[in-house]
Amino acid sequence: MSPVFPTVREVLDLVPVRNGAPRLVAGTAGLDRPVRWVHIAEVPDIATLLGGGELVLTTGIGLPGDDAGLREFIGALADVGVSGLAVELGRRYVSGVPRVMAAAAERRGLPLIELRRGTPFVRITEAVHALIVDAQLTELRATEEIHQRFTDLSVEGAEPAEVLRQAAELAGCPMVLENLSRQVLAYDPAGENAELLLDGWERHSRQIRPAGRTAYDPDSGWLVTTVGARGQDWGRLLLRWPATESTPPTRLTILIERAASTLALGRLIRRDAEGLERQIHRTLLTALIDHSRPVDEVALRAKALGVVLDRRHLVGVVVRHRADEPAGDAGALDDESAPARRGGRRDADAEGPEAGPARLRDLAEAVSQAVRDAKLTALTSPLDDQAVGALLALPDAAAEEKALSAFAAALRRVRLDVAPARSPASRLSESPDRPVSRAVTSGSARPADAPPRAAIVVAAGSGVGSMREARRSLIEARQVAEAARRDPRDLPCYRLPHVGLAGLLHLLRDEPRLQTFVERELGPLLAYDAQHPREQLLGTLRAYLEQGRNKSAGAAAAHLSRPAFYERLARIGRILDADLDSVDRCLSLHVALLALDAVRTP
Repeated sequence: MSPVFPTVREVLDLVPVRNGAPRLVAGTAGLDRPVRWVHIAEVPDIATLLGGGELVLTTGIGLPGDDAGLREFIGALADVGVSGLAVELGRRYVSGVPRVMAAAAERRGLPLIELRRGTPFVRITEAVHALIVDAQLTELRATEEIHQRFTDLSVEGAEPAEVLRQAAELAGCPMVLENLSRQVLAYDPAGENAELLLDGWERHSRQIRPAGRTAYDPDSGWLVTTVGARGQDWGRLLLRWPATESTPPTRLTILIERAASTLALGRLIRRDAEGLERQIHRTLLTALIDHSRPVDEVALRAKALGVVLDRRHLVGVVVRHRADEPAGDAGALDDESAPARRGGRRDADAEGPEAGPARLRDLAEAVSQAVRDAKLTALTSPLDDQAVGALLALPDAAAEEKALSAFAAALRRVRLDVAPARSPASRLSESPDRPVSRAVTSGSARPADAPPRAAIVVAAGSGVGSMREARRSLIEARQVAEAARRDPRDLPCYRLPHVGLAGLLHLLRDEPRLQTFVERELGPLLAYDAQHPREQLLGTLRAYLEQGRNKSAGAAAAHLSRPAFYERLARIGRILDADLDSVDRCLSLHVALLALDAVRTP
């Protein structure tokens, strides 16, 4: 996109200016300055009436006659920020402008032009102003196109990738959408190398520090705006403007802000649409979770289906695969950091567009079959694109553990018998005969002869005694199931005590308030590590805290000498302004480290 105002160089190419036989005598370095307006002046103190960006035209008849006065005149123009000075020869100066004037202009980088033939100044002003107005009209049309384009995207409910694609197309520049933990949610390289764009992104992003909600950081060359709605910010949208260029034009600021608004609005619309879809199409189980129908109505309709929920002990159960299905990118922005945690964009076509729904149908059928095989009564239904829920209705609380064990055992038998509608590669990855790697078990090695972990997770919430509490049990089960995906153990049924603090933080990893807490506690240290990649003080802090604040043990764990380890701890304390001997302060930092791990780990 071209700038709004013409440059001094472009003005010199205009016909009325060329008719004056222009000659540049000083200030070549300033030829690319934008010309905001043209002003005719014949008085020496004209600088007080200017606002910067003007091309000043003069015959010189009113200029000072002494060298000091000429230097002061040029200095005043340069101080106010004029784009250039054009002097028509013939009235005051015949053969050329004084050398002292040219020398002063050269020192200040101010373009000084001689017009060696007489030419009406009005023609020059008309030509330049017409160019400015034409450029402004072009800018207005481009702005209208931006508003129309993003209005259409908002109405269509476009995905974030499409919003960034069209924004990058309009801008002609790479764009990146990140969450508050500096993880990439979506991007468009605008024809550039994507690997180079995203290489070391978190470290690079922490060095981009704009001075405002929407601002340009000239040191990094990124135009940045905050993304959020209803007072809750959840990310940043960044546009890379070439460092060799001037400040980004106004329309790019408008573009990035409109794109950010479209992303924020799209996120709200998707959430509302999902709730409406559940209200219309989901089962009574989903109605319980959403409060879309009164519990009495749910109980009545469930009874008509043969599932009695009144005066029963109710237990929410959620079953999901340990790994997300590969074609599930459609809802990536409901889980803001999902693309970044999975190492970028997944191959959505790896198993075909029907693989995800088919896998979910298989799982739902398996859960229903397991309920029947275990001779239990329950409502069952998919809860989202990845999980299936069941609300077990038991005669009393004493039957809870036995019922859960019977359901988990029946589900494993059903899963061994079912023939999933998936590719051979997908079935192999979920086969009970395939060993599980260390990576999948979050770093805990399993013996070679140990039975492999099941490819699915069964989680149960706390049992409740009324329909009005059933929602709490179901939500708890869903949260436990999500956290248990990272657990190296293979339990028949996970409960809330099994997930611990790390599991709780994993449940909250996409919560902006948790990400804000991490940034508040560890942000200065992460920024320091980004600027000093060889030191990595975060690892030193981790070793110290994981060894129970035992400095000797921490030094050994960090493979550092004690003096070096102590010096690093002192530096960490200064960077974070923290007393590392304080139990409370270290507890807060340790929780922040666990939260950072949860944010960064799928």
